Amino acid sequence: MEIVFATNNLNKIKEVQSLLPSNITILSLESIGCNEEIPETKNTIEENAIQKADYIKEHYGLNCFADDTGLEVNALNSSPGVYSARYAGPEKCSESNMKLLLSKLKLISDRSAQFKTVIALNINGKTLIFEGICKGEISHEKKGKGGFGYDPIFIPNNHKKTFAELSLSRKNEIGHRGKAVTKLVNYLNFL
Repeated sequence: MEIVFATNNLNKIKEVQSLLPSNITILSLESIGCNEEIPETKNTIEENAIQKADYIKEHYGLNCFADDTGLEVNALNSSPGVYSARYAGPEKCSESNMKLLLSKLKLISDRSAQFKTVIALNINGKTLIFEGICKGEISHEKKGKGGFGYDPIFIPNNHKKTFAELSLSRKNEIGHRGKAVTKLVNYLNFL
């Protein structure tokens, strides 16, 4: 089975492809000729995922899935949340986003947070939603060279290392995206 993953984020594609069985192949936006920026203008993570998946279905007529992920920090009223990628500005700079978040938490003792991924699947005329959550806390400084986004400052519960210090396989096993993709794969395997 071939299915479009509605993202231009090569890190996400690599992470998700590593979770899929060999009978499911991801098509990138580039491979279907989609070079435009897909809108993400909704107010929730779920609505953004649906918006992106609907865009591909409406403009290309292909079965697809899209995800949206947000980092929700309890002490900041679940911010940055839906604005995680653009937290420090529209240029989507991970370094700036982490720097801003760490500065806002500098004097705050409650550093609990969670990553939330929502996948919207458009297939055979239906839309289905799969969610994954990973609880943890924000570190006081960046650690690790792996991962992407906020991975160098997120420590999952029951771990001492950030996502950026863990192997991709371990991150996928315990992480938000891995949990959502596992639910997606379980559904696709029954088609």
